[in-house]
Amino acid sequence: MTDPGLAAREAALASRPPFRAVEPPSLLGGYAPPRNAARAAVALLLRIAGGEVELLLIRRAEREGDPWSGHMALPGGRWQRGDGNLATTAARETREEVGIDLWRHGRRLGELDELAPRSARIPSIVVSPFVYHVAAGVEPHPNHEVQEALWVRVDELLHPDAAIEYLHDLADGNTLAFPAYDARGQVVWGMTHRILAGFLELYAQSVSPPSPK
Repeated sequence: MTDPGLAAREAALASRPPFRAVEPPSLLGGYAPPRNAARAAVALLLRIAGGEVELLLIRRAEREGDPWSGHMALPGGRWQRGDGNLATTAARETREEVGIDLWRHGRRLGELDELAPRSARIPSIVVSPFVYHVAAGVEPHPNHEVQEALWVRVDELLHPDAAIEYLHDLADGNTLAFPAYDARGQVVWGMTHRILAGFLELYAQSVSPPSPK
């Protein structure tokens, strides 16, 4: 641990068990994935650079037929039989997509809530996000699946100006509005926004002074 504050964030993650996404539809806004839904995992990487906490975001490459083509995201992908567990999936996909070996250069701080798409239009999948700390000098080296990768300061995402609205055009001509983050000019919405929102809530709690009794 190079930053004492990371211990508080690890404790915040450990203070509550992660929510499991395969629950009755009433708990998930009217849609729940089937219990045999595909599984995936992503890695939320933190580093301390210049005294600031940063997290890594990627832009997925444009691919026809991919529902997340070109989206801002976290490194990750689908569970494979040889992975054993979902934390291994997150670490394997991170090494493949951005060249960061979490087994050698990462420390797992905890797990965030599982989540699933809120629309039946999206492939049925349950995503498990894991939070890792990596050394300050670690840099991503994206593969062909990743268009770009960038470190974003956490306090920038916590600033009120970072909270924006994203308008998504549907094939039927309608438009839906989604909450989003402006991450250095990049729009983060959908499942990645939901993951970051959960993380930022815990992060803010870990850095806030205790309320007087």
